[in-house]
Amino acid sequence: MKHSLTEQMIRTAAGLLEDNKTCFVGSGLPLAAASLAKKTHAPNLILVFEAGGFDPEFTRLPLSVGESITFYHATYAGGMDDIMGDAGKGMVDYGFLGGAQIDMYGNLNSTVIGDYFHPKARFPGSGGANDVGSLCFKTIAIMRHEKRRFLEHVDFITTPGYLDGPGGRERAGLPAPGGPWRVVTTLGMMGYDDETKRMELLGVYEGVTKDDVIKETGFELIIKAEPEILPAPTSEEIRIFREEIDPVGVISGKSKGKD
Repeated sequence: MKHSLTEQMIRTAAGLLEDNKTCFVGSGLPLAAASLAKKTHAPNLILVFEAGGFDPEFTRLPLSVGESITFYHATYAGGMDDIMGDAGKGMVDYGFLGGAQIDMYGNLNSTVIGDYFHPKARFPGSGGANDVGSLCFKTIAIMRHEKRRFLEHVDFITTPGYLDGPGGRERAGLPAPGGPWRVVTTLGMMGYDDETKRMELLGVYEGVTKDDVIKETGFELIIKAEPEILPAPTSEEIRIFREEIDPVGVISGKSKGKD
């Protein structure tokens, strides 16, 4: 079954999430990938939401992380202070976020494009994204891979990555261990070099080369070896995504006539 780049990206991100772990999940692409993980290899993955929902049962994909469905048949219905407190106490394994921009150290911008006071575009801002990147053990970012998004310096740091490099998180008083772990895009998957904390190319999709990734990245990626060819989604994974997770095409963009 032929798949789209969005479906490949969601499948790759879903594959990173392990069963019997906790995941603080953001809206949109992260939520779709986390839902696919629960419906396939990680049925006991516990999803938590900033508004206070803890391990809900979905009858459909929530439109936002604060929608009432994030409390439906939940293990418990708490508040924002409960969820943030759990993350602060080291009880959340994965943070899973999208963003408009990312830099080589994994700092994410979901606040503003351009000057903060005279922006070209303004977005909803942090919500819980700062807390997720600050407090969870491993942060996964998922986003479309374009040079305008992968920048040497983001216009605004909404979510801290490794800030200005080695030791940056520690100097800012953020708990260790913790921080950026993986970036999943429409071209492949990146991680971070242990020594320099800079983004490193790990894998690409079939038909994508490392040169394709370099061309769409606005900073120098660390490339230590030929990138792995990442598995394509199976026919069953595509069916689940199209029929159970995104039947009207909100995530894939097909409801608007886009991929």
